[in-house]
Amino acid sequence: MKHPDVRLYRAQDYPRMPWRNGGGTTQEVACNPGGSSTAFTWRLSIADVAQDGGFSRFGGLQRIITVLEGAGIALTVDGHAQAPLDPREAYAFSGDAQVDCRLLGGPIRDFNLIYSPVQHRARLQWIGGVKHWTFHSAASTVLLFNAGPALTVRRNGEPLPAPSRYDCLHVEGDELAEYRLESDAGLDACLIELQSRGA
Repeated sequence: MKHPDVRLYRAQDYPRMPWRNGGGTTQEVACNPGGSSTAFTWRLSIADVAQDGGFSRFGGLQRIITVLEGAGIALTVDGHAQAPLDPREAYAFSGDAQVDCRLLGGPIRDFNLIYSPVQHRARLQWIGGVKHWTFHSAASTVLLFNAGPALTVRRNGEPLPAPSRYDCLHVEGDELAEYRLESDAGLDACLIELQSRGA
C-alpha cells in the first residue's frame, strides 16, 4: 500500500495577491503541485470583497464560489441576474463569463475553487450541522478546507494533521480510502475531490 502525500496549509501562511482586474486582493490557499498563482490546473483561494464590481476572468477554467463571511452577494452572469447567494451556498460558473457582484449587506469574504474542466473532474460540498461525518473517496486529490473550529481527521483510521479555522488539508493518493471528520463544536468544512481526466 502506497502512503499518501499529506500537506496542511496554515491560514497565517497564505500569500496575498491582487486580483487580475486590480479590484481587490486574494489569499491563495493551495494550488496543484508544481503550479503557481499564474499557471495552475486547480487553485483554492479566499477573496475579500469590499465593494460592488466585476470579477476577474479565467479563460478556459471553471469556478465555484461560496460566501464565507458576510450577508451574501448577488451575481449577474453574462447579463443574467442570479438568485442571491447566502453563506455556505456554492455557485458554479464559467471563468470565461462576465460576472458582476453586488453586496447584500456590506463586505464579504468568499472561498473559491478554480479548475480546468479539461484536466479534472471536480466535486465540492459543504459539510455542516453534525459533529462527525464519514465518507469514502478514491479521488487522486482530496482537499478539506475548515471554516469552523478545529477538527480531527482520520484516513483509514490513521490521524492526519488537524486543520484549524481556515486551514486546508491536502491529500494526494491513488486508492479508495475512508475519511472520518469530527468536531465537538460541529463541523463546518468544505470537501473538494479532484480526479485527473487521465485517471
